[in-house]
Amino acid sequence: MASTRTYRVVTRGADSQLRIREYDSKENLLRLHTQIGIDDCSTDLSLRGLPVFRGLIGPMSEGKDIIRYESPEVFESLTKEWSANKPKRRRRRTADAVSAEPVGA
Repeated sequence: MASTRTYRVVTRGADSQLRIREYDSKENLLRLHTQIGIDDCSTDLSLRGLPVFRGLIGPMSEGKDIIRYESPEVFESLTKEWSANKPKRRRRRTADAVSAEPVGA
């Protein structure tokens, strides 16, 4: 069974809520947005050759079969949120715990 791609466009509405619109095919997306090029430099090889649209940032991979495009405002705000989330700090082993372990028994 061939996998089908879904094209997702994320923008922000007048009420500041995220608006997500999905398209079943690239052709449906091309009817509403102006293509200005193709992606030829993505490190994700599955994205190469996909269209680049005026006023949208992308393509980006979102899961296995979803290609995502975002408005610049959404991209900026989600990137700021992502970078502000600090990962939990991992504890390192203490010197006492290391010295308490038996050496080569």
